[in-house]
Amino acid sequence: MAKLQQIGLPDGRIFVGGEWREGRGPEITSIYPADRSVNMTLRGASRADVEEAIARAGKAAADPAWRDLLPHARAAILHRISDGLTRHAERIAQVQSRDTGKTLAETRALAASAAGTFRYYAAVLETEEEALTPSRGSYLTMSVHEPIGVVAGITPWNSPIASDAQKLAPALAAGNAVLMKPASWSPLVSLVMAQVCEEAGLPAGLLSVLPGRGEEVGDTLVTHPAVGKVSFTGGTEVGRGIAAKAAAKLMPVSLELGGKSPTIVFEDADPDLAVAGILFGIFSSTGQSCIAGSRLLVQRSIYDRFVERLVAATKALRVGHPADPATQVAPLIRDPHCEGVERAVAAALAEGGEILCGGARPEGAAYDAGIYFLPTIIAGLPNDAATCQEEIFGPVLHVQPFEDEAEAIALSNSSSYGLACGIWTRDFNRAWRVGRGVGTGTVWVNTYKQFSISTPFGGIKDSGLGREKGRQGLRAWQRQKSFYLDTSGRPHPWAGLAA
Repeated sequence: MAKLQQIGLPDGRIFVGGEWREGRGPEITSIYPADRSVNMTLRGASRADVEEAIARAGKAAADPAWRDLLPHARAAILHRISDGLTRHAERIAQVQSRDTGKTLAETRALAASAAGTFRYYAAVLETEEEALTPSRGSYLTMSVHEPIGVVAGITPWNSPIASDAQKLAPALAAGNAVLMKPASWSPLVSLVMAQVCEEAGLPAGLLSVLPGRGEEVGDTLVTHPAVGKVSFTGGTEVGRGIAAKAAAKLMPVSLELGGKSPTIVFEDADPDLAVAGILFGIFSSTGQSCIAGSRLLVQRSIYDRFVERLVAATKALRVGHPADPATQVAPLIRDPHCEGVERAVAAALAEGGEILCGGARPEGAAYDAGIYFLPTIIAGLPNDAATCQEEIFGPVLHVQPFEDEAEAIALSNSSSYGLACGIWTRDFNRAWRVGRGVGTGTVWVNTYKQFSISTPFGGIKDSGLGREKGRQGLRAWQRQKSFYLDTSGRPHPWAGLAA
């Protein structure tokens, strides 16, 4: 069994059904967004690698040693994985920061979150129950849940270790074998996850980590007849394609997709609370978050003074190197992505928008080597402008006024997305009314971008399908089966055999 090193990047091999080896697919290059240096170049998985991983997963899932393992025994493995993630948290944080450009403060929090996710699902296993359903005759009825078998998780580049854990922990807890495809822009920390799982004693074949191209690795995972479920986190258009391919084989999918989440500030809101939460909601993670609060709606009676205060606070944010503890806004992940953010800002100007702050790359020697973009606030556009409707996935916020609750709800719902919403008010009844009125999967009141593994998460409309997290997050990786057990001991009267 390979021993996890305490420091350093992975060695460039991928993890195929319990075997570490060089991939047979195209090369993948991981770069450090803070200075564009190359972290590592490795060979990704080929279609043949994926097919071999699927075959090994099928054998491992069907092995009675795993298939029939009692829930508390599976929980023990999850606890060991959690302990390993905790033990190697600093290495995980350092690798993820180099792979994504996130601040070390954030990647340390994500490593802790991943460990907590495994602990949570270990606890769910220890306490899971099946149901005896009310009988309608002389029989006992019950419902049981069984593993799907071979399943796949496709994770995004922006928060890989946490996303990996949110798919891997419940899928393993449910008794499956799991094929993980990390994003090509951030493949390294998922390979560290595989090392942790191997060190924890997870039986060979139950996990593969297969970085590679979506059209090769991802497509094989989605279309292969032996794969019984796919969970995908990423862009809406890719999610639509996965859903279409899954429909052809009647395979269940979970899709956590894009967002253009509104944040609503009412005139009675605590301004300090609101400004701090809005800054965190859009500019943490450099705006590279599906639930970023990228649309700000401010009640007209306080609009001017609130926006002035928000702009001043935004200009004071510290843009800098991921390793600097003072940094609040780190680099974007890749040059092509940063160029896309620049194009979105230019489009906002072309639509008639006004840049209140930011709108460009920062100047100075400290920023020349990296992929930085200033926190940006734009105003003056109608709600149907592309800037207000299309996900930018960067540190760009649009602000606009509203008159009353009805308009705030209407503006919030005038979007193809429905992932999250923030509400800032001292009036609980108002928060409840507006929160129930907006069409999103999550509502935060007087806070934003807070998460609990025990609370289901997902979106509606173009923001996705299904839910992750929570106790039902385990059931999402299982099939339900019903039993009817006769208690009468008599032949069915229809057959005419009764004495």
